[in-house]
Parts: sequence; structure tokens; C-alpha cells
Amino acid sequence: MSVDNKTDRAPLYEQVRRALRAAIEQSGHAPGTPFVTEREVCRRFGVSSTTAVRALNELVAEGVLVRRQGVGTFIAERPAEKADAEAPTPAGAHRKPTVACILQNHSSYISQLLMGLETTCTEHGYRLFLTHCNDRPERERTALQEALNANVSGIVLYPAEGGANADALAEVRRRGVPLVMIDRYRPDLAADAVVADNVAVGYEVTQELIRMGHRRIATLWSETECTSVRDRLTGHLQALRNNDIPIHPELTVLRRYVGLTEPGQSGTLETLLADPDPPSVLLCANGFTLAHAVADLAAMSVDVPGQVDLAGMDDAGPFDILPLTVVAASLPATDIGREAALLLHHRVTSGEPYKGVKHLVLPIKIRTRHADSRHLGVVPATSTPEPDAVPQPAGTSLRDTEPVRH
Repeated sequence: MSVDNKTDRAPLYEQVRRALRAAIEQSGHAPGTPFVTEREVCRRFGVSSTTAVRALNELVAEGVLVRRQGVGTFIAERPAEKADAEAPTPAGAHRKPTVACILQNHSSYISQLLMGLETTCTEHGYRLFLTHCNDRPERERTALQEALNANVSGIVLYPAEGGANADALAEVRRRGVPLVMIDRYRPDLAADAVVADNVAVGYEVTQELIRMGHRRIATLWSETECTSVRDRLTGHLQALRNNDIPIHPELTVLRRYVGLTEPGQSGTLETLLADPDPPSVLLCANGFTLAHAVADLAAMSVDVPGQVDLAGMDDAGPFDILPLTVVAASLPATDIGREAALLLHHRVTSGEPYKGVKHLVLPIKIRTRHADSRHLGVVPATSTPEPDAVPQPAGTSLRDTEPVRH
């Protein structure tokens, strides 16, 4: 018995599923009869174990087969009474395949990424099942389990920081469900990923700052245990070395910055700015870190960019960071979403979700503050506003300035 990839465009696992279901219906096997093993499916159809597992999983989800822990797979009770997965719905449409999209937070970056993902999934006939985990590993675990229980066609995952949920991700792979990671990847998991060129982010932003005259550049990080951050630090350090600028550990240390409101963190900016040779610019990991830094600088009555300037390694955050930064990297969010959806579709239709794992690295752009543009700055609050002054958010002002050279 075999399947024909040349004339049937359905995914390989789907062809095997249909053949197995037809064999069950034609054989008249009694409920409770042991079914063929994964190894036997591989031998009969000449397919990989991944394809065999996926086909059997589909039949279990349809209620045609049932698994008994530690015993095996069996013909389910009264399979003929189960709804035929091949039959159209009363409206005349087949059940749409589903993609689970598991993200971590909300931001304009995530919205753009989701736009590319959703548009492309819709074009290829998938519906999207969306979960925001808000950087909670336990929520990510639940979302992965729910995706498997729902028998999704594939998963797009923005991984949580660190190495959590390795067993849950291993189960996704064991079941043959295609997985594509976005924004960052897991070094401990051989799976597809679509990311921005994060080494270039750290390198190009730093190069631009150096061209502007900055030599003392302090880095502020929101996460420390993810590949995107470590790649950016690698690029930043490489730019310093290429320009013969000494690397000072107090400026480049990879530690989490959470702002003045967190115990034990209040001395970070004070220590940096009180140094006899303070940094001329704070290079923030993303827009969320920059937002923390802006609030802290305003509370400390530090003039930006008069006393210190701001730069961003990406534009992911609660607001557009460019008006507050001298330079920032712009990530190809929509392209990441689109390419992830295309790669996932390829994996679903090929029936080989983990053969020849791919990491797609997309180019980034650098945005700078122009000399004649208006931009936001952080200035010490005045006790008495001028009579005709336009009200501004606390701690910020909109003004014309020339770039500060350090």
C-alpha cells in the first residue's frame, strides 16, 4: 500500500489518514480490535514515523481510533456512527485547519507581526487560534497543551524567556505537529524559526551611535535569557571592538533593568550617571525598557538629551520610541509573521515538519532622529508653568534640538 504525492496535493499525513480510515470502514473490524502500530504504518506506506504518528493522531481525534495507555491503539466503539471527517458541513464547507498562535505580550510590534501572520494564514485556508501568555511560562504550557488537544495543524510560538516547558515542546515534536518559532528561538529545540537579524541590531545601532560621537554607551535590558538579547549583545560588543572602544563591564553587563519601582534596582541609573565619566547615551533593549528608563529619568530630574541621550535596539514597546531616541532599530514585524505562516504551511503540506530545520533571518532597518525634526525630550519639571505654555505629559517636552555630540 502506498500514497501518491504526484497526483494528490493533500499533506502526506492526510493521504495516509484517508487510506487508513477507508481500510477500517471496509474491513468491518469489531470495536476494540487492536489497530496497526506506528511501525507498521511506516512500512505499509513508506513514510516517516512523524507522518505515521500524525495520521494516527488525526484518527484518534476523529474518534475512529482510541488509545489505551500502556496497551496500544484500538478500533473505537461504533466508528460508523462517528461523523465522517470527509463529509462537508451542512453549509457545504469542510472544517478549516487551525493554527495555534502563542504570543507573550501586547505591543505595536506584536500587532504588526500578527497582521502578517493572520493575513497569510487566511490566504492559505487556516483559521487562527490566538493566545497571549503575558510572559508567564505556565500559561505557555497550558496553551501548548490546549493546541495539542485541539488537534491543530501547526503552532506558531513566540517563546517565553528561559528554558521553560522543554517537555511540552518535546511532546509537540513527538506528535509530529509542525512548530515555527518567531522573534527568538530555543537553542535546545530543533525546530524552524523566523527572526530579525539581532546581531545586526546590536551592531548597526552601536555603529550609528559611534558615528554620532558617543563612546560611553550603557546598555539596559528587559530580558536576559533569550537568543534575541544575547545576539544583540554580541553585535554591540563587536561594534565596540571594531572601533577600538574599550569594553567596560559596568556598561555592557547583561542584567535585567526594571526601574525605580522595583526593590534593589533603584541604584542602576543613579550609579551610572553619578560616575565621573558617565555614559552619554542609554541603549535600551526595547521600547518597554525605554519606557522604564524615561520614567526613572523624569523622576530623577535628568535632562534628555541634555545630560544623557536615549537609543533603542528595537521599536517593540507601548509607544513609538523614535521621538525619544537618537537612533533605533526597526524590526520587520509584518514580514516575520508572513514568513512564519508560509514556512508553517510548507511544513503542514509536506508532511515532514522537522526535516531540514530552517532559521530564517530577516534584515532590519535603522531609524535616526534628523537635525531639523521635532522630537520628545525629558526635562526637569518646573514649579510654575509659563502663561501660554501648552500642557505636556509629566516629565516630557516637545522641542526642536540639534543632536548632542559627546
